[in-house]
Amino acid sequence: MTDPDPTSSLIAFLRGIGLAVHEQPLGGDSFLPGLRVRNGELLADRDALTWPGDLLHEAGHLAVLPPDRRRTSSDALEELDEVALAGEAEATAWAWAALVHLGLRPDLLFHDGGYHGRSARLIATFSAGVYPGCHGLAMAGLTLTGSDAQVAGVPPYPHMIRWLRE
Repeated sequence: MTDPDPTSSLIAFLRGIGLAVHEQPLGGDSFLPGLRVRNGELLADRDALTWPGDLLHEAGHLAVLPPDRRRTSSDALEELDEVALAGEAEATAWAWAALVHLGLRPDLLFHDGGYHGRSARLIATFSAGVYPGCHGLAMAGLTLTGSDAQVAGVPPYPHMIRWLRE
C-alpha cells in the first residue's frame, strides 16, 4: 500500500499502542535525521525526518525493552543489546510486524539510507517468511510462532498479541 503521509500514520499507530511521540523541532543534534529518543519517548521533527521508517525501528527498540528500561532509555538504543530479548534483531522484527500490521511497503522500513547497505537483503529475507528476531519477541510474550500460535488459536508472527513488553 502507498501511504501519502506515512509519518502521520506511523505516529498515530505508535501513540495508539502506548508509546509517546512528540513532534517538535530538533535542530541538528539528533542521532538520526529528525529523530531522538528521550526517557523512553520519541521526539520527531517532521521537517528533518529523512526516513519515516526510522520511527518504527526506534519504536521497536523501545517496545521490546522491559518498562523500567524503556522509561530511562535515550537516543542510541542499539546499545541496549545486552538486555535479554531486546536486541537489534528483536527491534527489527518488531518493526517488521508493525509495518505488516499497517499494510505499508517494506522499503519504508528497510530504506536505502540504513541497515549498512543490507536493506534489499532484509526485504528479501522478511518477505520470504524468514524472521530474524521473532523468537525473541515470542520469548518476551509479544507474539506466538508455529504450534504455539496454533494451539492458542491466534495467527503466528508477524501478528502480535501485544505491542509493548510488560
